[in-house]
Amino acid sequence: MNTLTTPTPGVRVRFAPSPTGELHLGNARIAIINALFSRAHGGEFILRLDDTDAERSTDAFAHGIRDDLAWLGLTWSREERQSDREPLYREALAQLEAAGRLYPCFETPEELEAHRTWRRARGQPPVYNRETRRLTDEIQARAESGTHAPHWRFALEPRDIVWDDLVRGRCHYNGAHLSDPVLVRADGLFLYTLPSVVDDLEMGITHVIRGEDHVVNTAVQLQLIEALGGVAPAWAHLPLVLSADGGPLSKREGSLSLSGLRAEGIQPEAITALMAALGGSGAPEPGLSLDELARDFRLEAFGRAPPRLDPEDLPRLSARVIHTLPWETARARGVTLTEQAWPVVRPNLERLDEARAWERVLDGPLDPVTEDGDREFLDQAVSCLPASPWDRTTWKTWTDALKALSGRKGRPLFLPLRRALTGTDHGPDMNDLLPLLDPGRVQARLKGNTA
Repeated sequence: MNTLTTPTPGVRVRFAPSPTGELHLGNARIAIINALFSRAHGGEFILRLDDTDAERSTDAFAHGIRDDLAWLGLTWSREERQSDREPLYREALAQLEAAGRLYPCFETPEELEAHRTWRRARGQPPVYNRETRRLTDEIQARAESGTHAPHWRFALEPRDIVWDDLVRGRCHYNGAHLSDPVLVRADGLFLYTLPSVVDDLEMGITHVIRGEDHVVNTAVQLQLIEALGGVAPAWAHLPLVLSADGGPLSKREGSLSLSGLRAEGIQPEAITALMAALGGSGAPEPGLSLDELARDFRLEAFGRAPPRLDPEDLPRLSARVIHTLPWETARARGVTLTEQAWPVVRPNLERLDEARAWERVLDGPLDPVTEDGDREFLDQAVSCLPASPWDRTTWKTWTDALKALSGRKGRPLFLPLRRALTGTDHGPDMNDLLPLLDPGRVQARLKGNTA
């Protein structure tokens, strides 16, 4: 049986980045949506590295992609690399040539641009196909000399190409209005189009979910699939994400690489929640696992309008993730607060690295913040400090006694105590924080000593 047409039951999707750079938010969104779709249908998610561009693809970028996907919590059943699959592409190329759908071209880039200009001047689409080729004597001689390696194009048929997209609805193109795609460069390098089709067929991919910048590629690839005798997958083309002002995403939105977002302290659950909801009908639900997100995931919920990304969305959602993050997860991400301290501190954090400041508050050493005018008041605070052990009623017992002793109330009563014990004006509820502090350390700080 032809390996390109072997049927495969069940849902199977792939994420196919090129390891020529870092993983960014836009293609991470495609990975997340593919992963959620496969989980929602009990299917399979494959990582495929489209690394046919040997000049730009690196192992370092491939490792970074794997690391970023794992950080997001994504798992894949297997990994494939196009650089290991060239024999399949050669087989498909021979099949196309035998069918009369592959032809050599000898034009230079400058000649191709002149051809496009020639067609535009006549009000024709600037496309390249066999019917509109105009071989000059120079190009003809070049072809006949045998000294110039050609690039190879796939001959599109001038007919309607129609499919029902799971996001965009009915899509319609005509092969006469599209350029015959280059499949192989003059140096023998396969370009994106053919390997992608061959791999999708051979791997039994049932659904191709990608950005709408690939819509024209799909029209071309449908004819390739037919020429190879394959069965086309279902297609879903998602609108590209725009910036808050409706323009393309840019550096104004901050770092859009996954590594950059990690360095900024963004939690992975914030990214998966936002990317799962962006462009859909629901609001992001930070803190949900991928399985929980997949439970209600539907491709049909995504509209055709390009979603906009507010640069404040991710930090805000990331903070919400932290506010409910389990202690075990926080520990795995480098937080050293105790299990008792974590639920007290986490509602006050925007980033996980802010927990270090509260580790110093609880375990020292900390320089207390005191005012000269509060010295007598703080001495009074030491004198009426309740004996340990402390619980969450101790703070009220203490401040009630201190209020009666000093005559202070409200902010003049509470703020000097908070500053002396924590070094800051804001933070966790002191009812919960005080029992976490060592009594000796509390007395030392009230006396103005580092502890």
